[in-house]
Amino acid sequence: MSSKSDLRVLGCLVAAGILAGCGGPADDDLGRVQSAALSANALTANALTANALTANALTANALTANALTANALTANALTANGLKDPLAREFLKYAVSCALPEGASVNVTVDGQMYSFPGQLGLAPGWGERNGSCDGECQRWVSACMLARVDAAGVERMISVRGDNKALKPAPQEIKDYPVREGAYFGNVFIQGQPRFLCLSPGSTQDLRVCGSSLKDCPMTVVGSCDDVCDNGAFRSFSDCRTADHGRDARTYNETVTVFLPK
Repeated sequence: MSSKSDLRVLGCLVAAGILAGCGGPADDDLGRVQSAALSANALTANALTANALTANALTANALTANALTANALTANALTANGLKDPLAREFLKYAVSCALPEGASVNVTVDGQMYSFPGQLGLAPGWGERNGSCDGECQRWVSACMLARVDAAGVERMISVRGDNKALKPAPQEIKDYPVREGAYFGNVFIQGQPRFLCLSPGSTQDLRVCGSSLKDCPMTVVGSCDDVCDNGAFRSFSDCRTADHGRDARTYNETVTVFLPK
């Protein structure tokens, strides 16, 4: 897309990456934005690490053990109270966007104010069903997606997220428009300690979008080059990434999301 088209598209996006009614882009741009693997990212590190939904292990467990629905969230005292925190609502917005498919949404009322969180990517659609829950695999897919959407400056930008999950299959035009492989993200933000990892695209020594100017200040543990710690996945993505380059302490995450940027 041209820079003019990018600005027009981004001006019509809400934070979860779906269109709002402000005139709409041209038909070809619309098709690109609605591609399953395109996503707007602006999740802040604070919302990821210091929100009231995951800061307490009991609350985090209540979130994943129950359905990702308005009734389940508000009926549980732990999650209902946690949603009074603005950072928790930001966290939930991106969790819903990653987990549920386009067309699904979660609407909750907090202190008389209604908040709507739309789905987008559909990595864990079962979580949003009646009596649904989010097991370890679900948690890791949603976590990888959320980690990939962190932005150090809190700036909303379009990225392409890909991986070995049918929900992350990119459209041909998306592959063409987003060819720059940035890195891969994996972990679990729903369990105690919030293990969060990223590996860098081969040949790269930084991740400005997620970490800012210094890897030392990154909200994730940087485990080196993806070539060293991951296998090759679909559409030039990385898969089965490890928390270290082999060794006894290395853990492998099958649920890995790779980010691609525009030229």
